[in-house]
Amino acid sequence: MEKYNTQKSEQLYRDLKEVLLDGVASSFHRAAGEEYPVAMSHAKGPYMYDVDGNEYIDYVNGLGPVILGYSNDGWNEAIARQLKQGAHFAAPTESLLTLARHLVRDIPCAEMVSFQNSGTEVNLFAFRVARAYTGKKVIIKFEGQYHGWADEEKISIDANSVEELGDYNHPNKIIHNPGQPGESTDNICVLPWNDADIVEKTLQERDDIAAIIMEPFMCDSGPINPQKDYLKRVRESATRHHVVLIFDEVITGFHMALGGAQEYYGVTPDLATFAKALKAGFPMAVCAGKSKIMQCGVHASGTFNGNALATAAALYTLEQLENPEVYRRFDELGTMLSEGINRVAEKYRIPVFTDHAGAICTMLFGAKRGMYDFRDCLQHLDYEFYEKVVTLSKAYGLRLTPKRGRMYLSTAHTEKEIRRTIEILDVVFAELTQEK
Repeated sequence: MEKYNTQKSEQLYRDLKEVLLDGVASSFHRAAGEEYPVAMSHAKGPYMYDVDGNEYIDYVNGLGPVILGYSNDGWNEAIARQLKQGAHFAAPTESLLTLARHLVRDIPCAEMVSFQNSGTEVNLFAFRVARAYTGKKVIIKFEGQYHGWADEEKISIDANSVEELGDYNHPNKIIHNPGQPGESTDNICVLPWNDADIVEKTLQERDDIAAIIMEPFMCDSGPINPQKDYLKRVRESATRHHVVLIFDEVITGFHMALGGAQEYYGVTPDLATFAKALKAGFPMAVCAGKSKIMQCGVHASGTFNGNALATAAALYTLEQLENPEVYRRFDELGTMLSEGINRVAEKYRIPVFTDHAGAICTMLFGAKRGMYDFRDCLQHLDYEFYEKVVTLSKAYGLRLTPKRGRMYLSTAHTEKEIRRTIEILDVVFAELTQEK
């Protein structure tokens, strides 16, 4: 295999830096340590094509939204039909009613829904709803879990070491950005994840907790599966102490199952937030939950909430995902990908843990077991090797998510792409082990 030439991407990045902050529209578009990001010109199905004409098998899926593959024909047609009628009305539409009914039917916790535009927005909305409903202020969140980039959300999402996280029973509240005020942590309680006992103990000791928010399958760091009965026990603790349980399903929603992680694991939260895969490429987010909590007096506001174009995209997407064959197929391909990665890693004696849940696949280097929590990741995972795999894979036509060992499947992926992925990783693993 020959490595790709990406000199046009390099030049484009230089030009962008002159007029665009950091040269990228989002910090997620360029990996830490990456000299320059590869710039894309177009995409179709499971493939992306850069400005130099190179082809990539893609497992980033636009950071999660593109669950139907790029430029899906039926999705394009649904958008085109809506464009002819108007993209944005700032008014109710019949299509929005249809979409809301789909969501209430498909999501276990959904008795009522509210629309926002992004994961960051919808989690802030859930915070406000929980506080209004309970009359309390403090939100429990967990180490290594990301719920958005707003001041009160971006706390303890990462760390350089376990020592930086602090005492296990009373973790530090880590601020991540200049300009993020220290007081943004005042009403946030940080705990280690996957420990139901520490959640129950905290709720027994404090009477100011409004809500617990968590990724039910910890995807932003790891990924990490919940321990047996962990979700069930936290659900019981939240009920016992009259605390609102929020599942952040921005990543897991519609990827793991039609009803998200709550369907997959059989544990129903009070509120849940969704974005990414909901609409396969347009900005839209949903807070779904129990009517008595949703109707606490907090109202959704925003210019683009529930806009007609995103609604058309979401309706088409859900109609495709409501076919149970879709998730059977994700499981089939996820198994094939996991087993293939294990096979080539074993060939080169590279320790790796692989897994899959619906359309989400895991590839973690440095350990041959799943991680328990974020501290476990920091102690045992080989992040440096993973980044080398990401960088070198891209040079051979395989696009992976930086830092996080998370790979997204789409309905456009087939056995052909999985086989080619394993062939590329075979070359990548061989080259990296020769470097040692």
